This record gives sequence, C-alpha cells and structure tokens, in this order.
Amino acid sequence: MKPFRTHTGLVLPMDRSNVDTDQIIPKQFLKRIERTGFGQFLFFDWRFLDDGSNNPEFELNHPQHAGASVLLARRNFGCGSSREHAPWALEDYGFRVVIAPSFGDIFFNNCFKNGMLPLVLDEATVDDLFARAAANSGYTLTADLQQCTLVDDHGLSLSVEVDEFRRHCLLNGLDDIALTLENEPKIAAYEEVRGIA
Repeated sequence: MKPFRTHTGLVLPMDRSNVDTDQIIPKQFLKRIERTGFGQFLFFDWRFLDDGSNNPEFELNHPQHAGASVLLARRNFGCGSSREHAPWALEDYGFRVVIAPSFGDIFFNNCFKNGMLPLVLDEATVDDLFARAAANSGYTLTADLQQCTLVDDHGLSLSVEVDEFRRHCLLNGLDDIALTLENEPKIAAYEEVRGIA
C-alpha cells in the first residue's frame, strides 16, 4: 500500500448525501479479481449516458474538475454493501482524500486499508468547504497526515482527528498483510518450535 503523508489536490465537490457503494462502483463491474482497473467504472451510471458518452451534467465530467484527487461529499458517503471495490475504484481513478460529515462504516474502514484518507468533518465545516470550492476556481486542499491538518490557499487551517493506529498504518503504508508480515520473525520462530516449517 502506498504511504499517505501529505496530499495536495484539486477538490471535486459532490453535493449529494447517501452515495452508496453501488453508485460508486456498480455490481456488474465486480468480476475482476485485481485491485486495479476499477477507476474507469467509477460512478458509471452517473458518469455515462445510455449511448456510452459522458454525461455533461455529472460533476466528475466537468472540465474544471479534471484531475481531482480530493472528493468532498455530504453525509453517509459510502453507505450500502460492503464491497471493497468502492475504495479501489476511487483510488484507481486518482482520489486520495474523501471528506464528508459521515461515512458508511465498512467503506470508512476500507479506505484506510487501501491507502486513502477519509476525513469526518462537521456539517458546518463541510458547508464552508463547498462554499469555498464554489467561490474559488481550481480549489485545492492539502491534507497533512503528519501534522493532522487540512489547509487551503485562502486562509483555511483546520486540525483533523484521525485514529492513531489508522494514522500509523497510513503513514507507513501498512495494510493488513504488511502488518502481519511485521511479525514474520516471530511467526517463523513459532513454526520452527512447533515443527510446522
């Protein structure tokens, strides 16, 4: 997993609540077994019209949001089924930070396990970020996980809270497998004593 320390990125404001994982990555694209290649299907039903062309009304297709890597959303983002493909699709597309007042629990956990930083901010702060994004063309945010801050170029400076264990894992690029492998010498010693190796 790629470590997350500091990220500065263009903000995609998605002014929608209850965006579920089937909207993030529809079920028909869950046949792949790799973690890559899902970005092309991100928000598929919203991004594309029936003829396969881009939906000009969808936020992600607006030219000013090309290359966005910070997703700003409303409450309960990532609710619905537990598919890990949802953060895979977001990360594969290029998103590193997702900001919302609340998240679906499983989606929230899966973000950390896949190298993305989900930030929970109160509704008033999220409202302010939407207003800032609307007022400033090319609006960017910098999330600094080392300092636990979120800043912009227009005077915003916020302290953010991130669980210390999850912060440690993101800073060091440790997914569940990497965490287990940190104990490889102890595992090998145990197996040798038990005659397993």
